[in-house]
Amino acid sequence: MTRLGYQIPNFTYPGVGSDALFDAIARQAVEAEAGGFDTVLVMDHFYQLPMLGEPDNPMLECYTLLSALSQHTERVRLSALVSGNTYRHPTLLAKIVTALDVVSKGRAQLGIGAGWFELEHDSLGFEFGTFTDRFEKLEESLQIIIGMLRGERPTLDGKWYTAREAINSPAPVGRIPVMIGGAGERKTLRMAAQYADESNLICAIDDIPRKLAALDEHCARLGRDRTEITVTYQTSACIAPTHEQAQRDLDDAVARTPSLAHGRRIVGSPDEIAATYEQILATGVDGVTVNAPANGHVEGRVQLLGETLAPLIGL
Repeated sequence: MTRLGYQIPNFTYPGVGSDALFDAIARQAVEAEAGGFDTVLVMDHFYQLPMLGEPDNPMLECYTLLSALSQHTERVRLSALVSGNTYRHPTLLAKIVTALDVVSKGRAQLGIGAGWFELEHDSLGFEFGTFTDRFEKLEESLQIIIGMLRGERPTLDGKWYTAREAINSPAPVGRIPVMIGGAGERKTLRMAAQYADESNLICAIDDIPRKLAALDEHCARLGRDRTEITVTYQTSACIAPTHEQAQRDLDDAVARTPSLAHGRRIVGSPDEIAATYEQILATGVDGVTVNAPANGHVEGRVQLLGETLAPLIGL
């Protein structure tokens, strides 16, 4: 399971066109592996998110990209953070993740969530529905997908999805872990307690203890051993050898993409970054996922980030 994950959330890099884009992305994955990250993750979106850029910024389909990255890495797990359940039928997603596991020789991980980006759905023709609809769909999907990933032939005649003796062949190389993303205390964390190997939280740092308590309560009620679930916390960082360089990297990124000014981001030198992440880890989470939209494309920054954080987690 993930304890230190590097997420690549954007594909807009100065001076990089489509012909050189994959090389810039692959370099980050290679640096992440060299720096000690155990997982490389990409967003499952087709339009860029408002806090990271404009809708027409470059976005690559995540599973095609992850499969390509598997050929440039050897050790890191590969995952979406997270798959929008509304974008694919669950049987198709099970087949896609299994294919990723086969081509990566057993390094696939399923990250999944209910889906939330309404503009993307409306523009591209994916049914959005209500909040309740999306969570009902997610739970039905999990019943189908997990069965297929575990060598069963699930049948479901659900409100939203059907499957009949769904075959998944070839089987995954190993056991594909399931991560559920989100921090909703009533629905998301209950599903994490019931179905997942990992819960990835997005919330304010001060809210982490309450989220962990909610997960504990769901596990107790369901009879699930809480220690079976790894909890990671999603963060964003901008690191450089000195604080001044990190701030300059961020300022340059905001000049290119003004929306980056509004996100929560940990900025500084390795010592400053390490001090903040020590505080995060002290809340009780097992690890972190980190993205670096301001300067992940700058050669050496991702490796420096990994080398800074891996010792804090014991990697």
